[in-house]
Amino acid sequence: MTEKTHSSSNNYAGRWKDFPHYILDITWEIWEGRGVRTLHEYYADDIPVRSPAGLVVGNQNVISATLATIAEFPDRELLGQDVIWSVQDNGHHLSSHRILSTATHDGDGAFGAATGTKLKYLVLADCAARGQTIDDEWLIRDLGAIVRQLGWDPKDYAADMIEKEGGVDKASAPFSPTIDEPGPYDGKGNTDPWGVAYAAILQRIMAGDLSVVKSHYDRACETHYAGGLQESGWGAADRFWSALRSAFPNARFTIEHQIGREDRFMPPRAAIRWSLEGKHEGWGAFGEPTGADVYVMGISHVEFGPFWGDGDTAPKASIRREWALYDEVAIWKQILMRTRRTA
Repeated sequence: MTEKTHSSSNNYAGRWKDFPHYILDITWEIWEGRGVRTLHEYYADDIPVRSPAGLVVGNQNVISATLATIAEFPDRELLGQDVIWSVQDNGHHLSSHRILSTATHDGDGAFGAATGTKLKYLVLADCAARGQTIDDEWLIRDLGAIVRQLGWDPKDYAADMIEKEGGVDKASAPFSPTIDEPGPYDGKGNTDPWGVAYAAILQRIMAGDLSVVKSHYDRACETHYAGGLQESGWGAADRFWSALRSAFPNARFTIEHQIGREDRFMPPRAAIRWSLEGKHEGWGAFGEPTGADVYVMGISHVEFGPFWGDGDTAPKASIRREWALYDEVAIWKQILMRTRRTA
């Protein structure tokens, strides 16, 4: 099944002007408009929702989780920053939706007793839809940023979570392909040159070629990374990607989904969902090597700009902004569960 690169998709599903309008509008309606019941309409009955924390199947489970989050964070806003999307020939759409979420921890819930703490964090969500029904989803919240703002270290939070769930033998398993249930979306994105370019950059980084940062990122690039990190410059990109790769130096890196787009009034963009699967064998973002088997689910967005990187090898455009998320807590939970079980 091939996918189209620049379909206008006007009058999407007969109600919205296009597919991004649909994604942004139903997100507002469900959360801030308090139309949680509309999930019966917008989400398929048997939808698989994958997050680093695990797998949830069925829209009733999505509804329950949504209500719990609203109770804990009653003023939560989901500010849609971008929707990078593609469409298969059969009309099955895939959106990679970037959300800046703000909320106050005003209710008791999964994060403990209410603290009144004001939070700000990123969410990246890949949603597949036919018509006005979402039937497949991959979701990453920056849980590391959330727990830090609540006064926790991600490793300590993961350890506390394991204990509250009954210990390593009873705690819920973070997501990995072994527990996945394939959904109806079988697309891989499109072959737009911007997506191809970003995929090649990530593959070079994961192959240990960090020189690509100076040659293919703008010297003043803006970076938004897991853990609530917001920085600028080559050093920020180098530190983030090298710390992740060095922790899992031999893990298999896979491009799971790839989109490139050019749209009116927008810079060229790309969205890539990727994974790392292997052992925690190196020093890096997750401390002393443990040998634990780990699966990392990641999603990244970039915007390209007119300025070149460093030297004559620079492309005709460079990365000006990058957003990249994985869930630190889910990774620490895997490390702790596997090392404690074998201790």
